[in-house]
Amino acid sequence: MTQQKGQLARPIFAKIAPYEFLVANLVRPSSDGEGQQGQNGTRPNGRTPDESRDFDVHTGSLSQAHGSAAVRLGRTRVICGVRGEILPVDNIPQYRPSSITTAAGSDSVAPSVVEADNRRQLREYDLLVPNLELATGSAPEFLPGGPPSVLAQVLSTRLYALLHSSGLVDAESLKIWHQPGNKKDVEEAETEMEVEEDDDEEAEEEDRSPVLKAYWTLYIDLLFLSFDGNPLDAAWAAIVAALRDTRLPHARWNADRDRFICSPSSVTPAPPLTLRGLPVATTAVVCVENRKRQQRQSSDAAGAYWILEDPDRLEEGQCHETVTVVVDCSKGTGKNTAVRALSKSGGVLVGPEELHMLVASAEKRWTGLSKALGMGP
Repeated sequence: MTQQKGQLARPIFAKIAPYEFLVANLVRPSSDGEGQQGQNGTRPNGRTPDESRDFDVHTGSLSQAHGSAAVRLGRTRVICGVRGEILPVDNIPQYRPSSITTAAGSDSVAPSVVEADNRRQLREYDLLVPNLELATGSAPEFLPGGPPSVLAQVLSTRLYALLHSSGLVDAESLKIWHQPGNKKDVEEAETEMEVEEDDDEEAEEEDRSPVLKAYWTLYIDLLFLSFDGNPLDAAWAAIVAALRDTRLPHARWNADRDRFICSPSSVTPAPPLTLRGLPVATTAVVCVENRKRQQRQSSDAAGAYWILEDPDRLEEGQCHETVTVVVDCSKGTGKNTAVRALSKSGGVLVGPEELHMLVASAEKRWTGLSKALGMGP
């Protein structure tokens, strides 16, 4: 088919005027030429505005990490590795022993109080350390030899905040306890019979109480192999999948050697990391028909607009208003859906009605990721 005179080819149109190219696809009428604007158009990538890409998840890819996952979201690919290191409490500046939780748990304290104290420990002791790198060649704008890009630093900060606000990791599963009362302790106690019986019982009771000796610090490293938009959703899915794959070895304190000893998995199987629920992030951007009129901060002045879920690199670069919803449907959808986080920036076009629609879309995406992780039917 010959190209009409004065009509630009799609690749040239996209490079010369990317925003106009995006809007032209969204307002494209139906085949009969009578479709309404925004009703029958599709995005340049062929998806409808409310259509998201499917997650493709593979776990256990890295042999030298305690947990790992590779996630593909369209042409965005990221790999995540989780490595645990022991942090003795003696090495924690301004360490404050907690009187709320114990190794066996406490039934007399409200769960909300225990949860607040666990989050305090994760935050104050920096037990969750994410680090993100956009590999050279993953996208044209990422050049070799330079410092971490602004995007990488922003994503690391957002992932750090989301790790703490979502309550995904249980601090109790990161604690390393020492239980006095082994054979050596008993033999030494039997040689001290000269002490008064009451004092002896009190000392024995005190010595045999569990002692918190260290925490596991989780270093969460992410590397983008290819970048085609929506890095937050892909990175967060990789973190969740890698944490679900994490197996920390059984660690104990050896008083004779004055050090921590980790048992091999062949001797003591490593249990999975205790996680709370399955929070899933869904990001969308807003594309307006008239970008200049959007500066008036009015939905009426901006004209027609479209909410594009799971944006690609072209859409992210041309749209300024962004919304991210993190939901957890582990207890069911609808009224049982828990919104773990909500962030919005860059405009005023998304209101309560649009947010409810995004939450409904996030519920569908939660189902898709849970199936990709092998949790669904």
